[in-house]
Amino acid sequence: MLGEYRIEGRRAAEISASIERAVGSGELEPGQLLPPMRELATDLGVNPNTVAAAYRILRERGVIETSGRRGSRVRPRPATTGRESVRVHVPQGVRDVASGNPDPALLPSLAKAFAAAGEHADREPVLYGDDAVEPELARMARARLDADGVPDGPLAVASGSLDAIERVLVSRLKPGDTVAVEDPGWGSLLDLIPALGLRIVPVGVDDEGPLPEDVRRALDSGARALIVTDRVQNPTGAVVSATRARALRSELRRHPEILLIEDDHGHGIVDLPVHPLAGTTHQWAFVRSVAKAYGPDLRLAVLTGDRVTLDRVRGRQRLGAGWVSRLVQRAVVRLWADGAVDPAAVAQTYGRRRALLIEALAERGVAAQGRSGLNVWIPVPDETGAVARLLHAGWAVAPGARFRTSAPPGIRVTTSTLGEAEAGPLADAVAAAVGPGPAGSYV
Repeated sequence: MLGEYRIEGRRAAEISASIERAVGSGELEPGQLLPPMRELATDLGVNPNTVAAAYRILRERGVIETSGRRGSRVRPRPATTGRESVRVHVPQGVRDVASGNPDPALLPSLAKAFAAAGEHADREPVLYGDDAVEPELARMARARLDADGVPDGPLAVASGSLDAIERVLVSRLKPGDTVAVEDPGWGSLLDLIPALGLRIVPVGVDDEGPLPEDVRRALDSGARALIVTDRVQNPTGAVVSATRARALRSELRRHPEILLIEDDHGHGIVDLPVHPLAGTTHQWAFVRSVAKAYGPDLRLAVLTGDRVTLDRVRGRQRLGAGWVSRLVQRAVVRLWADGAVDPAAVAQTYGRRRALLIEALAERGVAAQGRSGLNVWIPVPDETGAVARLLHAGWAVAPGARFRTSAPPGIRVTTSTLGEAEAGPLADAVAAAVGPGPAGSYV
């Protein structure tokens, strides 16, 4: 059952650590069946309750899953391995369209903003006990949220969207709870949820956002939370339309106790309106980061939500990180005040680059999604083969396995820096790669 690996330990923590080390090193592979609890207890000379406690620790950490009489197995994609390991190595001379990064040429200069923030800090240094949120940042963020119809609520600042989402999930859920998540969806989020001891239920996505019938099934089956990307969905580029928002609100009203988290990380690089779902349920949070528009290293996201959720988030933050640097917050205020990014112009540039590839693919009979943002999602019959053939042809794309749980295979192409002359050759390579041929390996 376990091959050459021998589980060790006398206490639950030792047994669980032994198994988790083996999963992390690859000695126990995804899907591998673990010994029945009584059998392992006999082998180790411990009480079966000790093994049961060890398995419970592993389930809560997202390392294993248990299916009744069918036993316990290493999760198909355990949190300890991470989807970041499912990536293409880009050899020299191969064009990288896999990164998911914004175009550096479209990011603003940060020098003046941080110089101004530094001068402000010299005059008014932030000390222990000061407010965690820069007052002007709160004012400007609130004005933008109001303009987009996001309900009023307290504000907090986190170190990016993923940090904000993690804090909200931890504030409301307990290990073993189920979270409905877009599939295909953000790979880091699909790693985070099981790492918190939570379970994923996938929700399908089309160009208008999560499918209402999938959301209904997930909520009716007991999901405690739903995470929705309002715009620039990764990897499909979906945008929640007004019609889809009405349908989703209708489903959420049937489950007012659900925790709703909205991620609007595309704010600043998209020219399509946001249609918030916030406020439909009693527990909600709305998150906006500055990474896509101002740079991934500017680790800042603003979030609002219901008072209880935000109070828990801010209270826990005070006991840990304390706050996100007010120096960074003041730099963002300066960038906003100076209009350092023209969202309409940036969205138009990214839109033109996506359209070039999507139109070129359509001319070659290949369907693709990419309504907004930096990426284009292309369904393929053989994901591994397509990635390997494209790599051989000189193009590194992202394997869809990084972004999906049960969704059909696909590849993600980042078009943020795609040149006009590149769209045709890339479409030719994709069209050839999705056809029949020998499969390769991309890992």
